[in-house]
Amino acid sequence: MADPTVLRDDLDLPVRLGPRPPRRVVSLVPSLTEAVAATAPGLLVGATDWCSHPADLAVARIGGTKNPDVPGIIALAPDLVLANDEENRRPDLNALRAAGLPVWVTDIRTLDGAFRSLDRLLTAACALPRPGWLDQAEAAWAPVRRPPDGPRAIVPVWRRPWMVLGRDTFAGDLLRRLGLHLVHAGHAERYPAVPLPELLACRPELVVLPDEPYHFTAQDGPEAFPGVPAALVSGRHLTWYGPSLVTAPTVLARALEHPFVRGSNGTS
Repeated sequence: MADPTVLRDDLDLPVRLGPRPPRRVVSLVPSLTEAVAATAPGLLVGATDWCSHPADLAVARIGGTKNPDVPGIIALAPDLVLANDEENRRPDLNALRAAGLPVWVTDIRTLDGAFRSLDRLLTAACALPRPGWLDQAEAAWAPVRRPPDGPRAIVPVWRRPWMVLGRDTFAGDLLRRLGLHLVHAGHAERYPAVPLPELLACRPELVVLPDEPYHFTAQDGPEAFPGVPAALVSGRHLTWYGPSLVTAPTVLARALEHPFVRGSNGTS
């Protein structure tokens, strides 16, 4: 029998894989679920309740990204579990490892890092051919390197309390490439909680409101920033690293180029 293969994930942690390529994969990250499903649909046997793409994904649902059903995952007997250091809790991942399951953790903070991480996950960890959509995504983003001298922007990702994109985030890297100057890019925290009066005091020239993780809408979010142009953007195209990256430059640019102004009293 062939010896097991030991690889290292994005955190440089050893991942002991079986002697044959993985045939049963559980994904705890919606974007990674879509990436694997688009590359090898039959590989996935489990995914979170938040894994909404592809729409016809028919696999066992194993809870949320922050509260996965660990016994349920173990019962699926996967050859590999896919996770992300930001989205998943380390105690849950440690429990899966303690049960003998190999866990591959991604750590993605830039677009270039996403391309490298996806290539390693798919070709090395999952032993799949490099997918065409990954080449298409790299080609789509290659010319998108505008100087970040556009409008001063704040990017809320949560409300009650208000939280915004800070330093060292994947979504922030995409928006910088699209020319935005992110007000909180130099903040000590990656997702700082900033009270609304402080956000308004920054005198932003644009507020970018994604529809996830908080579901901002035209009726929920823009009214807090009276007189400030608001761009409602697809959270999937802003925060997911996977096949959505193929169309993300066009989708995001279109939304950023057509903000609207809502002149009403701010609320908290």
